Amino acid sequence: MDPQLDPRPPLHTPNHWELFVGMQQVALSSFGGGLSAWSERIVVEQRRWMGEQDFLTGLTVARLLPGPNQINMAVYVGSRFYGLSGALVALGGMLLLPFSLLMLLGLGYYYLHETLWVDRLLAGVITASAGMALSMGFKIAHSYTRDPVALGIAAVSFLAMDVFHVRLIPLVLVAGPLAMAWYWPRRTPQP
Repeated sequence: MDPQLDPRPPLHTPNHWELFVGMQQVALSSFGGGLSAWSERIVVEQRRWMGEQDFLTGLTVARLLPGPNQINMAVYVGSRFYGLSGALVALGGMLLLPFSLLMLLGLGYYYLHETLWVDRLLAGVITASAGMALSMGFKIAHSYTRDPVALGIAAVSFLAMDVFHVRLIPLVLVAGPLAMAWYWPRRTPQP
């Protein structure tokens, strides 16, 4: 899209405090899943820290690395702007309050697990997070509609897992290198 016709404000480079608060906002937006959707909404749409392609690149890297995806994503976002200090600030924002709240919820569940309202609350949280994850899938799908190779890799991966019951690790070990080889940046010949 032509930048002059784009109605959205330009991208914004956050300071350390904005990184901390933004990652807290992401972390506190969902429990039990759906954080990728909230992360995209906050980082790309609301705060305009990066474009959709940069976000999807970071999300792919975060999912390929071991560990929780959103922790990896916080490190990616923070380090993209300020290196190690940005990664630590974003990681602190992602972990500080959510960890404290999880400890309180855990204690509450431990002492109140017999009550029906706690079970209903947790069931509602799980349902909402599943809906957010599905929403994220539909939201980013349009980025790949003009890329038949990406659609093919996704379709083959889905069929391999769902129809042929291929396990995730062997599938990633085969499809991952093939996709990386296909999308690896190629140098253009110099005139």
